[in-house]
Amino acid sequence: MKTVIFACVHNAGRSQMAEAFFNRGADPSRARALSAGTEPAARVHSEVVEVMREAGFDLSAARPVRLTPVLARSASLLVTMGCGEACPVVPALEREDWPLRDPKDQPRTRVREIRDEIRQRVDELLRLRGWGRTSSETPVDRA
Repeated sequence: MKTVIFACVHNAGRSQMAEAFFNRGADPSRARALSAGTEPAARVHSEVVEVMREAGFDLSAARPVRLTPVLARSASLLVTMGCGEACPVVPALEREDWPLRDPKDQPRTRVREIRDEIRQRVDELLRLRGWGRTSSETPVDRA
């Protein structure tokens, strides 16, 4: 099984959304996602919790975690998410960078746009890597 880590600075927005979309869409026998941050916040941004609730996800209990070398070694792929110089580089780990704006303190319409872009990128990653569920296995998306 493959493990993907979605990483951003605070693990309080982009990476949390990506983890949620990935784990809903992935075949759990093929891949799973974790999220982490280089400087984790105390909690997930309230605007992110709100717009993810609209999409059928409850992130209210999610807690940001630090991206450690041990966690990174467990991964097959590291997807960094617009964290610039603060993005980690892990030797021998495949890395993709998704240049995404930080949703913190953004208007809800902008946070929804970021959410929808993340969902599209995750869907494409699952499709390209062959990690997605079959249509009969896919949970219903309420958004």
